[in-house]
Amino acid sequence: MKNKPVFVLLAGGKSERMGTDKGLLKFNNNYWILEQLNRISNLTIQEVYIGLGFHSQHYFEAIPWLKNAITDFVNYQNLIIKVIINNTPELGSFSTLQTVLKKVPEKSTIILNHIDIPILNTTELNEIILTENDIVIPNYKGKNGHPIKLSENVWSSLLDLDATKADSRLDHQLKKVNPIKISTVEVFDRAVILNLNTKKDWNSFLENQ
Repeated sequence: MKNKPVFVLLAGGKSERMGTDKGLLKFNNNYWILEQLNRISNLTIQEVYIGLGFHSQHYFEAIPWLKNAITDFVNYQNLIIKVIINNTPELGSFSTLQTVLKKVPEKSTIILNHIDIPILNTTELNEIILTENDIVIPNYKGKNGHPIKLSENVWSSLLDLDATKADSRLDHQLKKVNPIKISTVEVFDRAVILNLNTKKDWNSFLENQ
């Protein structure tokens, strides 16, 4: 549907440096993954695909309805949500991305984000959604970040890559795309370049909220 891409949220990592599953960190008395979904719910987006891998059982124990979303779409905050399990998470986040993309409807445009990158504010994220090109990337003070908008022309080409190869990374693949097919959107929200990988990162993020 025009201007209604599907959202892909990747949360399949081991979270070794954080010491706990990133999506299950507490933010304003809520789980971080639910906070991320709440932010998405403020957009025109309706459909969300969550990629889980390592420790998926932890998510199901904390948020039981996520397990139901494996077999059927589940309604949450005006979103319809599907959970996709990557059975080879040891191959990395690109493998989780491929696993999710195999379930995304054809001809869909996707908005891609990782659980450890806070969802951009509604105004600037809407600007990304409305910008027409095969790839749309937010840029904060000269640094590109997430979430990234990808047309089917781009993401479908990722499906056949061998996830075990060093070049099977989204950043490497985007460098091969004709620059005319890439648009950047200048944003004022530093969230797009954050990576909440450690407790120090997380605590610093909380202090600035």
